[in-house]
Amino acid sequence: MRPFHLAWQNEQGLARAHRIVEDVLALDMRTARAELALVLRDFEARHWQTRKVFKARFKEVEAQLGLAERRINEDRKQLIGAYFCHEYSYAAAALMNPSVVPHPDQSGIRRGSYRVLMSLRAVGEGHISSIEFREGIIGPDHRFDLAPQPPFATAANGVPDPASGDEAIEVRRHRDSSLSGTVIFPVTPAQANGIEDLRLTAFTDDDGARQWIGTYTAYSGRAIRSELLRTRDFRTFKLEPMRGEAARNKGMALFPRKVDGSYMMIGRQDGENLYLLRSDDIERWEQGERILEPRHPWELIQIGNCGPPIEIEEGWLLLTHGVGAMRKYSIGAALLDKDDPSRVIGRTAQPILSPADEDREGYVPNVVYSCGAMRVGGDLFMPFGVADSSVGFAFVSIAELLRAM
Repeated sequence: MRPFHLAWQNEQGLARAHRIVEDVLALDMRTARAELALVLRDFEARHWQTRKVFKARFKEVEAQLGLAERRINEDRKQLIGAYFCHEYSYAAAALMNPSVVPHPDQSGIRRGSYRVLMSLRAVGEGHISSIEFREGIIGPDHRFDLAPQPPFATAANGVPDPASGDEAIEVRRHRDSSLSGTVIFPVTPAQANGIEDLRLTAFTDDDGARQWIGTYTAYSGRAIRSELLRTRDFRTFKLEPMRGEAARNKGMALFPRKVDGSYMMIGRQDGENLYLLRSDDIERWEQGERILEPRHPWELIQIGNCGPPIEIEEGWLLLTHGVGAMRKYSIGAALLDKDDPSRVIGRTAQPILSPADEDREGYVPNVVYSCGAMRVGGDLFMPFGVADSSVGFAFVSIAELLRAM
């Protein structure tokens, strides 16, 4: 369920909203209660805490339209709230581009297992992208059990900080909701048409503390920019823009720790090649150093990253994507030097994963794509989008991957 705005930003929209409120207030009490009962009959079983949502929405409308002095009973408040909400299937069009990190809670699982947290890009009506989360457990035998989809999706709520205008926002997951099924919808004008392709990493601070940081693309409908998501508990999330020339592009992926005293990112500043970016400020990124160019037939159109670099004994393992003939997306890998990531030690000449057979069909055909994998023992665990329509899971031997370079 999402707010229905009626174009608050113009006088015509405000006049229409006032008219709807006055029409509801003009209903006799019996009719108003009957209409509310009908709405609840149709929708209460389909949504989580429906009455609270209607009440919360009324408070927003009340503030927007200056209704605080009006004497309105609770039934009418809920009914007014209902008129300013609508159902929204946030993943009706597409589900794609997952990333995965270790879950912040590793308690209560058997030895040799890992609890993981996956983010996904969900696309709904109007081609608006949002972030969805799902939890799962990887067993010692590499069995992966995905947590069941909750019966209700719940939106994290937040309001832009007045001090920063539309530049930054803090959103909070409801205290009674599970992380699986939580959705972060676009909130600021810069995000109006989507929060796209979150690349999560478990980042280790200088003092050894851990936080989870993700980079994503904010799309306003006219322009893009790269932004950061930061959280320490997956209950409160800070969303904020990055600045600098490099942040005007998409597809940035953060290293999971500082290297040689600097934050580092992999980016694709020209839409074709991969660059190493360095910064002393995690919120500001300028142009970097080109380290990888298209070389092989499966990547001749362009290359990019498939998530944050993963630290292994031999260096930084970077998953890449390449675009070849007929706009076919495949996944490959490269190895960067641990102390000097601008030095490329090796790369795969052939893809490690390509769309084939029935996996070629979907919302966007001929695409496999990931926004991040994680190390599990001697393997990589990699979730990947299939034709922007479903998600698959793969285990890849790190030793075999290195030999393929």
